[in-house]
Amino acid sequence: FNPFNKSEAEIQRFCQSYMTELSKYIGPDQDVPNMGMGCGVAEIGYLFGQYKRINVRAGSSGKPFLWGGRPVFPEATGYGVAHFAQEMLKDKGDSLEGKRCLIYGSGRVAQTLAMKLMDYGAVPVAFSDTSGHIYEPEGFDRGKLRTVVKVKSDRGAKVGRYIIASTTCQYNDPANFFEIPCDLAFTCGPMNALNDEQVRCLAEGGCEGIVEGGYSSVTAKGQSEIKKQGMSYMPCGVSLTGQTIVTGLERSGKATVNDDDLKAEISRIYGEVKATAAEFNTRGDLHAGSVIMGFLRVANSMASQGAV
Repeated sequence: FNPFNKSEAEIQRFCQSYMTELSKYIGPDQDVPNMGMGCGVAEIGYLFGQYKRINVRAGSSGKPFLWGGRPVFPEATGYGVAHFAQEMLKDKGDSLEGKRCLIYGSGRVAQTLAMKLMDYGAVPVAFSDTSGHIYEPEGFDRGKLRTVVKVKSDRGAKVGRYIIASTTCQYNDPANFFEIPCDLAFTCGPMNALNDEQVRCLAEGGCEGIVEGGYSSVTAKGQSEIKKQGMSYMPCGVSLTGQTIVTGLERSGKATVNDDDLKAEISRIYGEVKATAAEFNTRGDLHAGSVIMGFLRVANSMASQGAV
């Protein structure tokens, strides 16, 4: 189902049919789906409406399941990616200040990521989608970013429309997106979007690190190449936990969750991942540290509950 070429009525009917089956496996105290590619605030609203129609209980702790289509902190995922990138660089005695950032993607996460990167003093230089990519050699400022957000707000709109509003933008130039010079690359696209050849291309252009802003957007060969090139790497298992952190804080009884709360939790989680990697002889490998830490939490819970 491709939501980008469907009418609003078709999307609503699809969401309702989908939730009719999905409702058997999720709930306020069981599992909470989140926004993602092609699934934004409107779609979550349709899903919640159907869930509410077929279930007696549609909320927990006084809050509606799936927020009732009104997310409490919709920027959490994108902001979280930027905060984790800052923690990664801070650990090396560096920061995002002045870093040229290549953003592969242009959806909701990519947009909010760019906003927070600017807050840190970084310079987003490019966005992309299925139609191609836009490149601002001197970087995007807040005014240009607002234009990108406005362009992409129309369902199915392509990022190439941005060139109408900019005299400095280069569209699909250079032809290879990964040849654009940058200090950091953020992959906010689909799964397996970045392979080993593209990682080499980024490294040759001076890229120092890659941060996943999409689920499993770097292939296994790409991850191996990152190690070979000596680049920093922030895996999606860590970087994409922003919305999960917000949900967890809310369920713990916190009335309101803001960016400072998110930043503090991310700093704590990064420290735990780093310590776990060091404990199991994979010092500096955040991917290994996050996988091991996740496994240990599940294994310890199973052991304590007699489920081994």
